[in-house]
Amino acid sequence: MEKVTMKDVAIKAGVSKSTVSQYINNRYEYMAPATKKRIESAIKDLHYIPNYVAKSLKQKKSATIGVIVANILHSFTTEIIRVIEDTCKQNDFHIFVCNADDNPEKEQSYINMLIAKQVDGLIIFPTTGNLESYKQLRKAQFPVVFIDRKMEPVIFPTILLDNEKASELAVDCLLKGGKTRICLVGQSIEGGITPRLERIEGFKKALLKNGLPVNENWIVTADSHEINKQLLSVWQDEDNRPNAFYAINGMAAIHLLTFLKANNVRIPGDVSVVTMDDSPFLAASTPAITVVTQPNYEMGKDTANIILGLIENPELKEEYQVLRYQPKLIERESV
Repeated sequence: MEKVTMKDVAIKAGVSKSTVSQYINNRYEYMAPATKKRIESAIKDLHYIPNYVAKSLKQKKSATIGVIVANILHSFTTEIIRVIEDTCKQNDFHIFVCNADDNPEKEQSYINMLIAKQVDGLIIFPTTGNLESYKQLRKAQFPVVFIDRKMEPVIFPTILLDNEKASELAVDCLLKGGKTRICLVGQSIEGGITPRLERIEGFKKALLKNGLPVNENWIVTADSHEINKQLLSVWQDEDNRPNAFYAINGMAAIHLLTFLKANNVRIPGDVSVVTMDDSPFLAASTPAITVVTQPNYEMGKDTANIILGLIENPELKEEYQVLRYQPKLIERESV
């Protein structure tokens, strides 16, 4: 099948190629409605696909944004992506989503690939290990926004939850329910991942503020396959068991709830549970789980709008403040 060209569309619609070009580039404010409709019908009938690569080279803009996430399995990540996509689409931009698996080498390869594809900007949930690459992007005045994680120095706009406040809300909720022996559960902190470190720090501060000791053995952080083993070690001490658990992200919550069910631990009869990041299964479980949520919609929309603004005006500031967003407690039946 021969490739359909802009000339073919122009002939079928009875207009010039330049008029078709104006339509494709969304410059039809002075175009007669009948002309616009004929071009639209011709494109549809001929199954014409505009050459966006050629268009981007001519305009020096591809109307695409690369989104590199640290771990696409997190519910927070998927919800943020959806908001970013919707906001970009409203502004006639498309996104490429890449999953780095918290692997700096994988993240670097995606940065290189997306730059080669001439994306206009990058939204990154940054890993550790690529600071020099970030600095090169900064030096080139390339539009970048960081989300969920912080790099020092703060060379790009950065969107973050007030993670210490999130832990304070969780601890206060458990204390209000009369639970003072609280075990924190999270994934590995070896990569220096900002939310995990800040939530642990906030947890410790909240305990000390309320006159409670910090039991380091009750701060369970490990890779997914090791969490169960550490939880079992904590739970086997029958004389000194926790009576509450706080999971600091969605994946940790899944491991915790699976462990409690496997060991016939009743919620809230035996232990209370609070987790970070809401999801439908937490609301629908029996009992429904109390959560501390992030303002995903607001964070995603602001991230998209900031990157779109930088693409329009790529002059980066010398340094940026971290934009912090407030968490919210949703009380259910698990405390």
